Amino acid sequence: MKYLGLDYGTKRIGIAISDDNGEFAFPKGIVSPRDAVAEIVALCEKEGIGAIVIGKSVASNGMDNDIVPATEKFKETLSKAIQLPMFFQQESFSTVEAHRYQTAAGNRDDSAAAIILQRFLDTKLSFAEASAKQGKSVI
Repeated sequence: MKYLGLDYGTKRIGIAISDDNGEFAFPKGIVSPRDAVAEIVALCEKEGIGAIVIGKSVASNGMDNDIVPATEKFKETLSKAIQLPMFFQQESFSTVEAHRYQTAAGNRDDSAAAIILQRFLDTKLSFAEASAKQGKSVI
């Protein structure tokens, strides 16, 4: 299954997509929050996306950051526009990590979205492998 990853921000939303097998994440682009829902819906339909992963901002003490209510509202709005499973993935330090890997100047929101999505995919794959070892089918 192909996944879409989002790094939600009030100024920009980074977008990433996975390969067809849902194993590797790649930066796709950056959109304005004002136009995001329509662009994300169109991209999901064009790319055959099966689920959406949204970064959830959590402070180092484990508590939600101030942007979480806006992120949850965005998820609610998006879920009314497109009927796909949506998941939150902790995004801690994804932008910092994106700065390490992306050396070109400019916004790194799409790279941060790819990092968030890759974390989700890695967790999903690890869980599937552990379940397979126990003889359970999960994914």
